[in-house]
Amino acid sequence: MAYSPKADLKIVFGAMTFGKPGQPLARHLIDLPGLLTDGHLGTLGARVHSTDDAGQMLDIFQDHGHREIDTARLNAPVIYSHRPEDVRRGLINSLRALDTDKFDLFYLHGPDRKTPFEDTLREVNALYEEVLFNRFGVSNYMSWEVAQMCEICAKHGWIKPSVYQGIYSALQRSIEPELIPCLRYYGISLYAFQPLAGGFLTGRYHRNQTEFESGSRFDPKGVQGSLRHARYWNDAYFDALDRIRSAAEKHGLSVGEVAMRWLKHHSQLAAALGDSIIIGASSASHLTQNLKDLECGPLAEDVVTAVEEAWLCVKGVAPKYWH
Repeated sequence: MAYSPKADLKIVFGAMTFGKPGQPLARHLIDLPGLLTDGHLGTLGARVHSTDDAGQMLDIFQDHGHREIDTARLNAPVIYSHRPEDVRRGLINSLRALDTDKFDLFYLHGPDRKTPFEDTLREVNALYEEVLFNRFGVSNYMSWEVAQMCEICAKHGWIKPSVYQGIYSALQRSIEPELIPCLRYYGISLYAFQPLAGGFLTGRYHRNQTEFESGSRFDPKGVQGSLRHARYWNDAYFDALDRIRSAAEKHGLSVGEVAMRWLKHHSQLAAALGDSIIIGASSASHLTQNLKDLECGPLAEDVVTAVEEAWLCVKGVAPKYWH
């Protein structure tokens, strides 16, 4: 039986784990009557290859009352610069891959500092005026770069970014001091991704672990796994994880549930400002659990305190939020 989400914060499904090498991202993404966002497509790093599995996960997502899908991909095989011709080519190729004529939200998913922002933004505005997308978003930019882009757009009367997709979790809060105030000033909504710190906050991992499932999130032999090791696999992060795990166990909670509920109820996200949480999953059971966790209420005070203490453990070594 379908039911409505309790949270006011919008939940977005990150489909980066969907796809099969050599094939389009699949028609099932279009079959969901919702909103598509784009940050260019790829297939490397995908963990959901079956159309049936993907369809089942999208059904679960929709049954919980959600409808927006982010189609950005892991390790896309084609790298696009932000030169005007590449911005156009990237958007057109993504539209063709998804067999659609318009995106709700189009992202510049990471900065190209070799191309002047003004050149890039002029072309983004031209594509917007061609009615190829509704909203413009950016991701992985520094706060001052976001401000500069907004000022350029205001000067020329171009569409400005209305969404920033940023890494944000109980153990990655580097965006709070400068980026979030910048977003608030310019009226930009925050879409938080990696609420489980790339899987670190699932509670599955331990500091003395040496063996990893091939292709898993922390498999050091993979591109994404090696990046996550560099970010999180250190004593400070495991000390922080131990603090959260201890507090969670006292209340019969999982580490993952604490992480999800903290982000929903105790972070700086605000539904009234259009903020959202992007979740992903590699299986239907994982997705169901994440959605159920997000439907739970605020955490007990001692658990929130433990999360704050955990952040202090890693604040000095937390990775930067920008690329």
